[in-house]
Amino acid sequence: MKQCSELGKLWERQIGNIHPRAFSLNIGGCKDLIQRLERYAELSGHDGCVNTVHFNPSGDILVSGSDDKEIVFWDWAARSKKLSFNSGHDNNVFQARIMPFSNDRSVVTCAADGQVRHAVISENGCVSTKKLAQHRGRAHKLAIEPGSPRTFFSCGEDGDVHQFDLREGGNMKIVTCKGRPVIYLNAIVINPRNPNYFAVGGSDEFARVYDIRKVSSSGEVDSPVDVFAPKHLIGTKQHVHITCVAYSQQEELLISYNDELIYLFDKGGGLGPSPPSPSASSSTKEEAAAATRVPNKAEGGGKATNEAEEEGKRNVSKEENKEEGNREGKARDKGDQNEENEKKEYEVYKGHRNAQTVKGVNFFGPNCEYVVSGSDCGNIFIWKKRGAELVAMMEGDRQVVNCLEPHPSVTVLATSGMDDSVKIWAPTAPTIQPLPKNAHKVMEKNKLSREDKHSMPDFLMLSLIHAAHMGDFDRFRRVRRRR
Repeated sequence: MKQCSELGKLWERQIGNIHPRAFSLNIGGCKDLIQRLERYAELSGHDGCVNTVHFNPSGDILVSGSDDKEIVFWDWAARSKKLSFNSGHDNNVFQARIMPFSNDRSVVTCAADGQVRHAVISENGCVSTKKLAQHRGRAHKLAIEPGSPRTFFSCGEDGDVHQFDLREGGNMKIVTCKGRPVIYLNAIVINPRNPNYFAVGGSDEFARVYDIRKVSSSGEVDSPVDVFAPKHLIGTKQHVHITCVAYSQQEELLISYNDELIYLFDKGGGLGPSPPSPSASSSTKEEAAAATRVPNKAEGGGKATNEAEEEGKRNVSKEENKEEGNREGKARDKGDQNEENEKKEYEVYKGHRNAQTVKGVNFFGPNCEYVVSGSDCGNIFIWKKRGAELVAMMEGDRQVVNCLEPHPSVTVLATSGMDDSVKIWAPTAPTIQPLPKNAHKVMEKNKLSREDKHSMPDFLMLSLIHAAHMGDFDRFRRVRRRR
């Protein structure tokens, strides 16, 4: 019946009863199209890992940036390069964005050198670039205010968020994300339905949402209006951090964790502006123990004190035995209970592995019907947003897929990773493409690798990730040999 309905809509479009835009919104996200995705083009022209891909607002141009510090404009449909220029950065380019309503002549970039730069392309093709700001540490991501040709934000490992206005050529620090002692920021995204709100994620488990109207002019006050995190990750001893955040058109927040899973939170599903303290449960136990303690002789106690002390110890022992029994009873079905709770509070997407690099995650489809992520296994994973069903899995890179950028209006996806090329995916396969025969084996291997991550100490894992991002492959190999 669904197929007949889709064919009916196709006929309605052919005879002019449905506007092409409405047809795209209705049909562009159907499962049949997603499962027909195949590699349409491989765009080669960089000399290094491609760290960023982005479509211009009309979708006819794709911009990419790389470890070679070059910015390339592609006519992706024609599989050809339109323009290439040096970004002016001193290290790997992490992100490049074409500003809206700029006739594709205004480009903002950030990089491992901590700089945020602006490039202007003249009519004769000449390019001039200038530095707008300098983060202390690497600057990972940019976020453009929807529909604005002049306003955007940057975030970096110094924990700072800067706001830029290209009319003035200046910037203002609006947030310093404070934590242990500062949160290294890997990601920033603006709410597309309400640009007053933006979310950031970095070196701890919390995605923080800020209201631009409530930040301090000095940027020194860290006052989020809401925070998001799966409760089982709060205060965990394992080192978890956020590599990417994304907003849907429905204002849902998607969070991808390093060497963990991907979580989708509905609007209003946050923990409030003050998240629970990681040590809250341990503090409660300490207070309970203190309450049962009685004074010793030096504090004015005597025989009665000793009896009370013994009674207190017996009560504590009984309570501990009771708690131990409860823990043993709960441990048997802990995994099932966690999974049920996850499904109730948020959607969870599994099967991929996010350990080696700062990996992206995104929504896909005209109505954000799907979630798409790269993986250390070199595959692209596409899940249904509701229900988290894995509907497609494609080999996207010989090593690691990091970046995934949906086309603004049609069912086309651009991806990049450790390879020096950009891949374009389109629903051109003549038949539905099933999941690979080894899909289960790949996902099981990713799961086992994730569970075995404690074989590498956290400081070595962080050192390895930093070395890989800085392009220090000699150091990368040295760190790996320490395992």
